[in-house]
Amino acid sequence: MIVKEIDARKEVITGADVWQVLSKAETVHVASGQKILRYEPETSNRDDLIKMATGRSGNLRAPTLKIGDNVYVGFSSSMYEKLVQ
Repeated sequence: MIVKEIDARKEVITGADVWQVLSKAETVHVASGQKILRYEPETSNRDDLIKMATGRSGNLRAPTLKIGDNVYVGFSSSMYEKLVQ
């Protein structure tokens, strides 16, 4: 497994670069409060997905993980618990 760590304070992902990250995934899971929203970039509304995956500043929310064909955005302990089971 290849792991690439990006320090979000030094390397900011915004605008079209956010879509570049998300569009390559089969599914994108976004933590939103107590909910975990699931998107398929191929069929989801691009603007809605970008809005959910970015913060108020327009930056891709942290943490963001890419595991295989899936991207996980934001923090949710239940989302990450499912990943390690």
